[in-house]
Amino acid sequence: MMGKKHTMKSSRGLVADGGLRERFTFNPKEGIDNPVMVITDDADSVWTPIPRSCILKREDGEFYGFHLRVERGRQGHIIRNVVSGGVAERSGLRDGDRLLEVNNCYIDDVPHPEVARKIKISGHQLCLLVLDGEDYERAVSRGQDLKRLAHMDESCKPPRLCHITRDPVSGLGITVTPLEGEKGRFVVNPVAGGAAEKAAVCKGDRLVWINGAMVSDLTHSALSKMMKKCGDHITILVIDSETEKKYTQRRLPILPTMATPHQLPYRARTLHLISVSESFGFLLRLEKAPSGRTYHILREMTRGSPAERAGVRDGELLLEVNGESVESLKHEEVVDRVKLSGREVYLTTITPKGLEFYTQLGLSPLLFCEDDAADEGKESSVPTSAEENSPPKEMDVSSNLRLCSLQKGPLGFGFKLGCDPQSPGTFISQVASGGPGQSAGLLVGDIVEEVNGQSVEEKPLEDVTMLVEEGGHILSLLVTHKTCYNKMEKTETPSKDVTRAEQEEEDYEISAL
Repeated sequence: MMGKKHTMKSSRGLVADGGLRERFTFNPKEGIDNPVMVITDDADSVWTPIPRSCILKREDGEFYGFHLRVERGRQGHIIRNVVSGGVAERSGLRDGDRLLEVNNCYIDDVPHPEVARKIKISGHQLCLLVLDGEDYERAVSRGQDLKRLAHMDESCKPPRLCHITRDPVSGLGITVTPLEGEKGRFVVNPVAGGAAEKAAVCKGDRLVWINGAMVSDLTHSALSKMMKKCGDHITILVIDSETEKKYTQRRLPILPTMATPHQLPYRARTLHLISVSESFGFLLRLEKAPSGRTYHILREMTRGSPAERAGVRDGELLLEVNGESVESLKHEEVVDRVKLSGREVYLTTITPKGLEFYTQLGLSPLLFCEDDAADEGKESSVPTSAEENSPPKEMDVSSNLRLCSLQKGPLGFGFKLGCDPQSPGTFISQVASGGPGQSAGLLVGDIVEEVNGQSVEEKPLEDVTMLVEEGGHILSLLVTHKTCYNKMEKTETPSKDVTRAEQEEEDYEISAL
């Protein structure tokens, strides 16, 4: 380890060397305390990157003003194209920054579409934790734990979004007291066994937000009037006092998007539909609500259809198709999204009353979505021509068609593709033991019919491989087993390994925000 040369000069222990430089002569009386002999740690060995918190606030119709990208050959979610003078630039975002957290949620290892979705459903205020691009790459190369670096003190508990339903006898079961000498700050205390306590409100909690309004803007009198007029229900955002102090120290806002929900009366649901026919068994209609707005409504589920088995209910509003919001899409565009999904589709829905509930609170109904598709043991169904309501066709069992869904692991999808020069088609030439491919049921010799709903029967190996690599972290393969694989195995077959996607210097994913 090298010692740092001290800039301070001393007449003791230093001998002039031709008037040009100084040479140290050891003085036993000074020993190692001599300033020239001070040995310090290499600064680089203790270097720790410092993330930055950026608070973005936008008005109605205003964009945050940046792009979020995932790029070939680079790690992380990258901030690009920061609009000069825009919301993002004013908050301190810079081109090349890497995004670590969205609303106190660590996202560095989360797929791009999910991160972009978190940002889009955050509403008018957004809290981002970022790291300078060079610091990020340096930290990654040194193997530093970015999650530990980014995460708030583990003792901090997230805020709670509590929906309280008035009890006929004890009412809301909550008292609100202003903190003396602190304008716009209130303490809440629930009545033991009352409605508020059942909704997860705790003694001494700080009240942050009530029915969509920040209490920092309210007087105690105005707050009391709001609570008296709330009717039989009230929704509040609370946080414990110790965690509030830590948020304040970090100058972070406390937002509903950071909260855990408690007793919310309505939740959006993500449903997984799988079909082996040409229909999912429902109608998609564009209908006008009493408010005058039009919505995409799910209607007339066929008995026993993929839609019915997945739990779709008549009259539900369609919010997303495969994680993409349909709010700004035309009806024909929504239908196309479903058709292009192939035999498998994810629909996010909510009831009309549920949408009204979140609209009144000023929150996105997608914030606290229940993922029914992830429930174990639940029958699932899938893709269709959403507008057609033809009865589902029976699958030809002799074809041995299987739909295999894979999620990319640390080493990729865990299989290899091959082809026979003497015959068309791409097949599974190798399946890694214990990998995603094996878990999904892929077998050596399976013939690949579709990749993410797109037919590949006539496509060359290179095209099929590209579709797999460009499909993201989730992959859907429609395969059938070819019994004559042993014959094919005797022929030398070119093979492409898709356990790791090849990286190229080009854009991979991009979202304008």
